[in-house]
Amino acid sequence: MKDYYKIGEISKIYGIGRDSLMYYEEIGILNPYRDTNGYRLYSISDIWRLNLIKELRSLNFPMKKIKEYLVNRSIESTNKMLNEEIELIDKKISELLSHRVDIQQRLKSIEETVNNTKFNEIKVEYIEKRKALKLNANIKRDEDVDFLIQKLQKEYENRFNILGNNNIGAVYSLDSIKNHIYNEFNSVFCLLNEDESIYNITFDGNYYITMTYRGSYSNNKEYINRMIEYSDEENYDIIGDPIEIYKIDVHETGKVEEFITEIQIPIKKRLQQT
Repeated sequence: MKDYYKIGEISKIYGIGRDSLMYYEEIGILNPYRDTNGYRLYSISDIWRLNLIKELRSLNFPMKKIKEYLVNRSIESTNKMLNEEIELIDKKISELLSHRVDIQQRLKSIEETVNNTKFNEIKVEYIEKRKALKLNANIKRDEDVDFLIQKLQKEYENRFNILGNNNIGAVYSLDSIKNHIYNEFNSVFCLLNEDESIYNITFDGNYYITMTYRGSYSNNKEYINRMIEYSDEENYDIIGDPIEIYKIDVHETGKVEEFITEIQIPIKKRLQQT
């Protein structure tokens, strides 16, 4: 066995690049001897350090912690360091499992929307009170809706996701609809779970005429007019701004024919005149 090894030999034996070896020297973990020609020579002391460094790096320990450990090693410090790493791993596992659940929920939302939606069916249903985050704006272009949804998400510190979220929508301007304008909105929103404590609006429990359609938003004129005609035929008065909810939109698909949108119009039964 030799007493000293050159940097090229060490690099080959340990599979560690010369730059890494010189970095270890720079931060004081290794202290190779210099011969008369200025070549680095690594001693037996450096060898065991490299054994330990390689082992700890394979366990993802940061260099700062490795340096501290090399300076002060004991059974106690070894056990402490390994237990701390287990705690970090457990935390990462918990975060990954939570991330997995989040992705599964998004997939489930998309799957249920695609497979369980009935299209072009007008119906009246009672919808319970809903909490929501809402951002008011005077919107006259479809493109502005996406921008404002992003703004709403940022304003509330990313409290809701966009991809796979079938509770995001916009509130129409009923006055504009009455003037045959179907692409003007008063606000954007995201509906929340009942247990959410942070919200800035509630949609009151109420009866709604609802219908879901597939395809381009430019079709909303046809469907809204059909719903308004239905309300008249069934003796309902419209009592608020209609809303539309983007069940599947540009975030989930680039194919317009795959878009799924639900329109909800709040109503009440018209009083019969005597």
